[in-house]
Amino acid sequence: IAPMLDWTDRHCRYFHRLLTKNTLLYTEMVTTGAIIHGKGDYLAFNQEEHPVSLQLGGSNPLDLAQSAKLAQERGYDEINLNVGCPSDRVQSGKFGACLMAEPVLVADCVKAMQDVVDIPITVKTRIGIDEQDSYEFLQTFIETVAATGCNDFTLHARKAWLSGLSPKENREIPELNYQRVYDNKQDFPELFIAINGGVKTLAETQSHLIQVDGVMMGREAYHNPYLLSQVDELVYGAEKSPYSRHDYAEMMLPYIDNHIRNGGSLTHIYRHMLGLFLGLPGARAWKRHLSEQGHKKGAGVDVVEAALKLVPKC
Repeated sequence: IAPMLDWTDRHCRYFHRLLTKNTLLYTEMVTTGAIIHGKGDYLAFNQEEHPVSLQLGGSNPLDLAQSAKLAQERGYDEINLNVGCPSDRVQSGKFGACLMAEPVLVADCVKAMQDVVDIPITVKTRIGIDEQDSYEFLQTFIETVAATGCNDFTLHARKAWLSGLSPKENREIPELNYQRVYDNKQDFPELFIAINGGVKTLAETQSHLIQVDGVMMGREAYHNPYLLSQVDELVYGAEKSPYSRHDYAEMMLPYIDNHIRNGGSLTHIYRHMLGLFLGLPGARAWKRHLSEQGHKKGAGVDVVEAALKLVPKC
């Protein structure tokens, strides 16, 4: 599941892990500055989330190495370097998609992290930036970074425009070019190449897996989380999940109760569950009740239980 800012927090990941045991989950992008200098705990996660990857944002090899070492000590399974985010704020910090123009620096960053940790260092990137969108440009980037020993790349099958488009527009306007990712896998058969961008169904996932090694799904997994309950069966060959949507919602109740008892709020969690009944009778009532009641003072598991009664068993 793709790293998505303000979405894939630890509560979201706990919920998604109930739905799928095998899918690799990613944190939101966390900057090295936040980890090293921030006052909060930006590395917190639930042990139930494994396997989980920390996505780092940064371009200073020493800072990335320090952050990676701290992440390994906390128990993360993987570190992923963000070379794909096109936002102005990210560019001003000299990380994200703009780093595609500096493959040697990216390689230095990857190597610095590899030198201090034993867990895998992976890279998520675009297929190009601005006018630098030739296949040769992408090849050079992959070759340079792979020379460090990095063998795992997730390619968002769109180029990024570093100016003129918002992050949202950069997820939609540049044309998808899946073939570019397929060709990359053909040219680098020794590398693990995953594809990202516009994937909405598990049928599409299975089709991509004929050409590449992995598929990263983003917004669809968030807005329609129940589809994740089929991943272990259809992608990993596990037994079919015996649980219903109601079952998964009820599985969240102890977690919600514990979070609230420790000073948390229901609003931190219910928003990730709004799409659980997408497309079914009662889905709008479920979302409305949670949205209207979940933010109120003292809201707890009773709000979720009441919302569940508005949805037929399925």
